[in-house]
Amino acid sequence: MSDVEWVDEEAGPVVRPYALTGGRTRASSSSFDVLSMVVATGAAATTAVHLGSEHRRLLDLVRRTRPIAEVASEAGLPMGVVKVLLGDLLDQGLILVRSPVPAATPPVESLLQEVINGLRAL
Repeated sequence: MSDVEWVDEEAGPVVRPYALTGGRTRASSSSFDVLSMVVATGAAATTAVHLGSEHRRLLDLVRRTRPIAEVASEAGLPMGVVKVLLGDLLDQGLILVRSPVPAATPPVESLLQEVINGLRAL
């Protein structure tokens, strides 16, 4: 039997996403949007149940308010995994999630026309 190298030394350890989430594919809360803002509450994480290393890492990343997409990018984890793990933190009261700011409603066409007319008059 030959020695086969399954993991590149530079790649580091390989952990499948389902292993990080315990096989779960959906967050416990539906309040997560890619642009939702997440911030740690500052509650004592030492009393949290089932707080793994990835949970603690995400808590460190959200000490200041950040969008979920940025947290996933910084953590180097798939968005689905981050949503599941953040759901765990939300359930334990360790983070707050704010909906993304809704896009401004487009101005009425008549208002735009008035602006154009005003600019032409200058």
